[in-house]
Amino acid sequence: MYRLIKILSLIILFFVYLSKPLQAEIIDKIKINGNQRVSNETIIMFSQVNVGQSLQQNDLNQILNNLYDTNFFSDVSIKFINNDLTINVIENPIIEKINYVGIKSNSLKEDLLNDLVLKSRSSFNSVTLQEDKRKLLSSLKDRGYYFAEIEIELIEKSDNKIDLTFNIDLGNKAKIKKINFIGNKIFKDNKLRSIIVSEEYKFWKIISGKKYLNEGIINFDERLLRNFYLNKGFYDVKINSSFARLVNNDEFELIFNIDAKEKFFFGSMNLNLPLDFDEQNFLDLKETLKNLKGNPYSIISVNEIINKLDEIATLEQYETIKATVNEDIIDNTINLTFEIEETEKIYVEKINIFGNNITNEEVIRNQFYIDEGDPYNEILANKTVNEIKSLNFFKTVDSEIIEGSQKGTKIINLTVEEKPTGEITAGAGFGTSGEVIEFGVRENNYLGQGVAVTTNLSLSSDKISGIFLLDNPNFNNTDKSVNFSVQANETDKLKNFGYKSKKVGTSAGTDFEFLDDLRLGLSTSVFIEDISTSSTASARQKKQKGSYFDTYLKFDINYDKRNQKFKTSDGFLSLYSVDLPVISDTNTLTNYYNYKVFSELYENNVTSVSLSLSAANSLTNDDIKLSERLYIPQKKLRGFVGGKVGPKDGNDFIGGNYYSIINLNSTLPQILPNSQDIEIGTFLDIANLWGVDDESLDDGSEIRSSFGIGVDWFTPVGPLSFSLAQPLSKKSTDKTETFRFNLGTTF
Repeated sequence: MYRLIKILSLIILFFVYLSKPLQAEIIDKIKINGNQRVSNETIIMFSQVNVGQSLQQNDLNQILNNLYDTNFFSDVSIKFINNDLTINVIENPIIEKINYVGIKSNSLKEDLLNDLVLKSRSSFNSVTLQEDKRKLLSSLKDRGYYFAEIEIELIEKSDNKIDLTFNIDLGNKAKIKKINFIGNKIFKDNKLRSIIVSEEYKFWKIISGKKYLNEGIINFDERLLRNFYLNKGFYDVKINSSFARLVNNDEFELIFNIDAKEKFFFGSMNLNLPLDFDEQNFLDLKETLKNLKGNPYSIISVNEIINKLDEIATLEQYETIKATVNEDIIDNTINLTFEIEETEKIYVEKINIFGNNITNEEVIRNQFYIDEGDPYNEILANKTVNEIKSLNFFKTVDSEIIEGSQKGTKIINLTVEEKPTGEITAGAGFGTSGEVIEFGVRENNYLGQGVAVTTNLSLSSDKISGIFLLDNPNFNNTDKSVNFSVQANETDKLKNFGYKSKKVGTSAGTDFEFLDDLRLGLSTSVFIEDISTSSTASARQKKQKGSYFDTYLKFDINYDKRNQKFKTSDGFLSLYSVDLPVISDTNTLTNYYNYKVFSELYENNVTSVSLSLSAANSLTNDDIKLSERLYIPQKKLRGFVGGKVGPKDGNDFIGGNYYSIINLNSTLPQILPNSQDIEIGTFLDIANLWGVDDESLDDGSEIRSSFGIGVDWFTPVGPLSFSLAQPLSKKSTDKTETFRFNLGTTF
């Protein structure tokens, strides 16, 4: 027993001795061995140690870590004997050249190599090499090259140098053969497909890149789907997974597993304010909260409340407040309490922006609701991040709040990851109204300036039109949009109407937010038009043959209270526009007004009612040009042949001076509820087109109306829409059509 105790005691003493730290000793001399390229001074600098410094055991480990972190050395060892510190190193080779074989596209290569660490003339490291290979494969996967393979060739040269070659076999791009939605998804597949960005591969889609499997786009699709369900009241929705299943050699089935769960509704909505806040400033907001009670839950509504709180705080100089939302869920009812509390007065010391290699910093800072030197406000900080995200220039936008250099200050670090902002579009359609082909190129962040550049060309059986458009959404930091365009179009109606018009011109304008959701616009345009007529034209049409020079001023008032611009289900849109002649041969004044309201009358139904009014008259009582006369838009009067209602001159339909239109549309989700690619709705169209400048002609006034059923069908070759309409009332000279269809697709 005594012998056992003695052995244990010796073991304990041994470990105590080993764990005893080295007493601090002074460095008298530093020796460095093995370095050929890196100087002694550089090694000493990176080791962070100097002659005369005291040294302990833990310091030796730190020196090793410091030197390995430089990536200059493959091996480092340290000895400290008799106050002499010896550092032995073996240097990593230098990469003389890196070749990337197998990628022909320079733009793709440049994009892929941005995030790689190893560069020519840098130190080689095998761990970093494998990490760069992993990044390359991941980036290729993001761009649809799921079958890409990379082999690395390393050639050793003299003087401890190497050449690296990445042999890249891109393989076939992974195509999306089919997109399916499974689970408790509530909505039909065709509606969900319209929400996401990814699309199914078709051989004629020669331009679209959305037909290839892309992890970044799929993640974005998940967010779009989640937000869609949140805005439809499905508060607890789960996008459980999205995965791709290989069905052929290079084709995948993209599957989204959705669990919508139960629909939730707003319950009680309360607002708690600090005692010293004036409740009169929040009366409108409290009324909004009251009106929301009983409505389906909507994340947009919650965000609008937060925005209103922000506006009140800014106007009333509640500079240092924090808003939180407390949720109390009972069954399928969500009771919300918005807590407003004052926080300690903290100021923004500095705002740093990282990651914007293309986008100018000024473009990002223009989205700020908070600036350096301002009191820190969490609501405004969050709104700033959301505004930067809404630019759609970046894959990700991350915000970090850290303590400033002085007490009571904060530093905001914003990190963005840029993404491609250009797009090419092409499309074609044909139907009872004719054929059309379109092609367009758009860059949303031209030269990193935040300027949108758009070109578009459209060809149809009787019209060719093209436009080049520049749009700066924040000209000179004024929060005003400024746009400039050059456009040309040719309308050939010689066959049906006896005239042809060629028109070229330019326009420049601005628009800005005047009040919440109310935008005002002002623009000016200059056009040169040439009208020619055929021998079949009427005497009145031949009279207008010739060249015209016109300049106009245009005013727009746009009041938009829709819950969302795409797939609107609630709210209204009101638009008024007027074209005032400045220099014109006919001095035609054109007014246009449209009001459209949306409502969900029952589950999954969307009903809309719209009113459209327009008038075109000469201020000097001249005959307005044929190209200025009004026609009822074909989509607003179904059951009638487009352009063949209203006033006539002989056998020619010449358009009118006035029109008024009422449209009622309502979806019918209970018809074919299990058909995933078909949506059916009913409509009632009522319109009148009347007014002529020549009093000898019939003004064509008569109420036209039709009732019918419309079908939207997502077919393998593109979306097909058709309608069956029964005219209810008409003028005897009007041309009617019962069936109308249109099939369109993109390339």
